[in-house]
Amino acid sequence: MVALVLGIGVLVQYQLPSVFAGTAVQNEAAVQPPVNATRAAREEKALQDARRQQLADREAVLAAKEQELKKLSAKIEAQVKALEDSKKRLDDSMKLQSEAQKKKQDEKMAKMVKLFKTMRSEQSARMIDSLKEDLALALLTRLDTKTVAKLAPFISQPRIIKWISDNMQER
Repeated sequence: MVALVLGIGVLVQYQLPSVFAGTAVQNEAAVQPPVNATRAAREEKALQDARRQQLADREAVLAAKEQELKKLSAKIEAQVKALEDSKKRLDDSMKLQSEAQKKKQDEKMAKMVKLFKTMRSEQSARMIDSLKEDLALALLTRLDTKTVAKLAPFISQPRIIKWISDNMQER
């Protein structure tokens, strides 16, 4: 049934034929939004808001973690630099210590050479023969050839042969 307004204040009710009846109901449904549609829109909006909030929370957590990683990275870099500096100081110290030991060893060797030059040949040869082979060879190398020639008859032949072969290879 459809109400028609004719003129001023005249209301006429007219029954539509059954062919048009379904269309009128459809038009009324289209004109009035269903209650479920607004509820669905509100729920959808609430879901979107919740998702936005979750994303914002995740971004905040990620930003905090990124800041912490930057701090840790800076701390590690500082520690690496400190370790490298310590290593350099240690290397320099060891180098100085090694140079000092070498200098001290050279001074001791020079004193021994001087001592063996001033001693009698037999006595010097016996003492050199009793030393470890590498030290004995180092001493013989530092002694002048004239002194070694005087000592050679009193030093064990394998040591003299080794000293001669080492000197021949150096030349």
